Amino acid sequence: MKNISLDISKASCFLAEGAVAAFEPQVKEAQKSLEDGTCPGNDFLGWLHLPTSITPEFIGQIEASAKVLRDNCEVVVVAGIGGSYLGARAIIEALGNSFGWLIQDKQNPTILFAGNNIGEDYLSELTEYLKGKKFGVINISKSGTTTETALTFRLLKKQCEEQRGKDEARKVIVAVTDAKRGAARTCADKEGYTSFIIPDNVGGRFSVLTPVGLLPIACAGFNIRALVEGAQEMEKVCGKDVPFAENPAAQYAAARNALYQQGKKIEIMVNYQPKLHFMSEWWKQLYGESEGKDKKGIFPASVDFTTDLHSMGQWIQDGERTIFETVISIEEPERKLLFPSDDENLDGLNFLAGKRVDEVNKMAELGTRLAHVDGGVPNIRISVPRLNEYYLGQLIYFFEIGCGISGNVLGVNPFNQPGVEAYKKNMFALLDKPGYEAESKAIKERLAAE
Repeated sequence: MKNISLDISKASCFLAEGAVAAFEPQVKEAQKSLEDGTCPGNDFLGWLHLPTSITPEFIGQIEASAKVLRDNCEVVVVAGIGGSYLGARAIIEALGNSFGWLIQDKQNPTILFAGNNIGEDYLSELTEYLKGKKFGVINISKSGTTTETALTFRLLKKQCEEQRGKDEARKVIVAVTDAKRGAARTCADKEGYTSFIIPDNVGGRFSVLTPVGLLPIACAGFNIRALVEGAQEMEKVCGKDVPFAENPAAQYAAARNALYQQGKKIEIMVNYQPKLHFMSEWWKQLYGESEGKDKKGIFPASVDFTTDLHSMGQWIQDGERTIFETVISIEEPERKLLFPSDDENLDGLNFLAGKRVDEVNKMAELGTRLAHVDGGVPNIRISVPRLNEYYLGQLIYFFEIGCGISGNVLGVNPFNQPGVEAYKKNMFALLDKPGYEAESKAIKERLAAE
């Protein structure tokens, strides 16, 4: 079976000869520090060998809980924010029917995501939609006090209990949280919810292969065993003893750091498959939260082509040359559709008659890559044989290990996120949260003076 593969040739051509290879010592040392646990943030390295530590018995527990939800729910709402929902959503959106939310699927519950914003209209419309429906909730929060998720869970818990009764609600509310501490753990123990543990040594953005991601993905009806198998294979492919030139994660980390040194400050994740939109959103959090600190870091952006060629294409082709692209290319689509012939041929497209739509898409991809390279945009290409669980598992681990290596090469702690707390302190002060009296007074005086 083929693996995903990396092509950096159209990025290396923008660098001095040997520039990527020159990073070999740094990359090897960065990966060694991950393996040895000597890097900054070494208390959050549980993801590194997570794939090969997952047992069939553990997957069976996840599948059993998912079956209870699937058998008893028309809708399952996943409450979480950041890494507590993006990975699951990335996989579910990539594998699901593009119009699944319109289709009355009798086999699989509709999976919705909430707890990732504080939009009153969004939450009101969600509760309205759930009225009269048999719904369950997966509450994903280590602390249970993250504002967006806690607020949403309080609403959903109340509604679920009112619609289904407390006893039935207990069966269809699952907590994914800390083993011992926090409001969500206390609530789960008090109410008797089924619960799964978020490992202490796995940060949210690296948690797709924990119950954080696996339970929602299994609820949606997808094969989490194949997902884990793909990640296990990529763990071997990117192992510490694999030669630098044969290790795709090492090559990716080296290439992007070499480009960064040459002034390429923005990495644009590109896909030509609309189903990968949320994979890009997950990737943006993974790299943005891991590398964006100490006034350093490549800015992660994303576009969906060919759609965004009609909005962002001009800037990418002719704008400031501070960017490079990483293209995720799916070799073979899951469905087949031929372009039809038309007798009148008013649109002049009969030359495409009989061709697969994917062939047109592939030529758009190739033509765009050639144009962007000609326009001064380095291109990295990640080739994925099929859009299925196995290869998405490979892609997840590839990006995770690439991120850990790259962050260490950059010289930051890839596993903390101190900047995320700044807005929370201001928000709590403005809301007069108990314990924030001094901060409330100071921020109100500041605003009054402005």
